[in-house]
Amino acid sequence: MIHKSSDVQTSNIGAGTKIWQYVVVLPNAKIGKDCNICSHTLIENDVVIGDRVTVKCGVFIWDGCRIGNDVFLGPNVTFTNDAFPRSKQYPEEFSGIEVFDGASIGANATILPGLKIGKKSMVGAGSVVTKDVPDYAVVVGNPARLVRYLDQKND
Repeated sequence: MIHKSSDVQTSNIGAGTKIWQYVVVLPNAKIGKDCNICSHTLIENDVVIGDRVTVKCGVFIWDGCRIGNDVFLGPNVTFTNDAFPRSKQYPEEFSGIEVFDGASIGANATILPGLKIGKKSMVGAGSVVTKDVPDYAVVVGNPARLVRYLDQKND
């Protein structure tokens, strides 16, 4: 299902994926199956999104980002891909962010460029992530700090 008000330029979308109103997806993006891409999102060209991913409203996924399977991206999660942004000056290559399988990122969290968000980790709402997040870690705050690890028994 692709809402009629969206601008979806890629055909590389898995079965069962839903793309809601006012979403822009550029031509080279890859989106897996059974995803839910909510309204007012942008997915650039050099982006790969796995299966069963939820992207809530207001998330912009920039070039270089890789999103694993079963990931949750809360409303207005902010990804960045340029450590030294300047108007009309572009790096030779953007620093992508990798979000591993099962990770959850809370509303309004900011993830700095080039970072890895570990498997089944959780980033608290409003956190500013300035360094890699380990697998199963829970991080919160500004800057985000490790507060505990999740139980791995149910993995």
